[in-house]
Amino acid sequence: MKFTLIAEQLFDGEAFHRDVPVTIEDGLIDSLDTASGAKEIRYPGTLVPGFIDVQVNGGGGALFNSSPTVACIETIGKAHARFGTTGFLPTLITDDVQVMAKAADAVASAVAQKSAGVLGVHFEGPHLSVPKKGVHPQGFIREITEAELAIFCRQDLGIRVVTLAPENVSPEVIRLLVESGVKVCLGHSNADYDTVVAALAAGATGFTHLYNAMSPLGSREPGVVGAAIESETAWCGLIVDGHHVHPAAARVALRAKPRGKVMLVTDAMPPVGMDDETSFELFGTQVLRVGDRLNAVTGELAGCVLDMATAVENSVKMLGLPLGEALRMASLYPAEFLGIAESVGRLAVGQRADLVLLDNQHKVLANYIAGNAVYVRP
Repeated sequence: MKFTLIAEQLFDGEAFHRDVPVTIEDGLIDSLDTASGAKEIRYPGTLVPGFIDVQVNGGGGALFNSSPTVACIETIGKAHARFGTTGFLPTLITDDVQVMAKAADAVASAVAQKSAGVLGVHFEGPHLSVPKKGVHPQGFIREITEAELAIFCRQDLGIRVVTLAPENVSPEVIRLLVESGVKVCLGHSNADYDTVVAALAAGATGFTHLYNAMSPLGSREPGVVGAAIESETAWCGLIVDGHHVHPAAARVALRAKPRGKVMLVTDAMPPVGMDDETSFELFGTQVLRVGDRLNAVTGELAGCVLDMATAVENSVKMLGLPLGEALRMASLYPAEFLGIAESVGRLAVGQRADLVLLDNQHKVLANYIAGNAVYVRP
């Protein structure tokens, strides 16, 4: 089926344009022009590249750790589609190896079935630092073994991201993971600067939720934060919800890092898309929602009630970023981190037709994944 979308404004990943038609056929952008015989759909608002979220624990009332199944992944994807996410990594936090194996099987099935938006999997743990564990269950934090390596190195999981603490995983193992195609992120770590630099030299390319759960930047010990900000090649995920990172700290990172190396992430939990959900259970601990903040009853921040559209809006309002740059942080830059920018992250001929329509308040009016409308606001 061939059809043409025409919005008042289009952002192609670099610049804004007026009244540019986008013709879609077989799930791809066929042309930036009208096509003879193609059905035309006209929209108000701005058409932008779909958002890509590399850290999604839950949504729609579902938590991947609690239900590592294809049905759970699809529930999460549907919840986030309302907020412009067209590609995501279901994220499993620290857990038992049997749960990891079930999660891997579910992701493999979702990838094979081409479930909407599923790009792969993110294992956040279990090889983390106890002092920087956050809400990750200490009883499951452990040294890496052949069992976990076998899961991480599976080739049927789509894009694989693993977050680990470099003081607990050697550069040799990091190099092995990278050679297997895993994208290694550093996080939940109390490592010193030199240990982080060694991990980067071994092939680590990312930092999970910059500033949070990592040794801070100090004058004599730069820590994980200092190494992350200094690196010209590594990407940093940033949670812009007004709770995890002070806007001034976020602006410091954006000014220090090369353009394109900071990307928006949600670290989303089950309440996303569930306005009436105020609490949920995480490893036997109650997590309470108060407004747009989640805290375990023990006090720690416990992920987010954040979606990508709100992260974009917050980046404009809280950080003072131009809308175009905020949109790139939600689409192009995560695509570059994941190594898929040749197919998603821009609106250009030959790219997959992952498109989001925003109103003038940057709220989602419609979401298309591979040319299929997965959400249209009533």
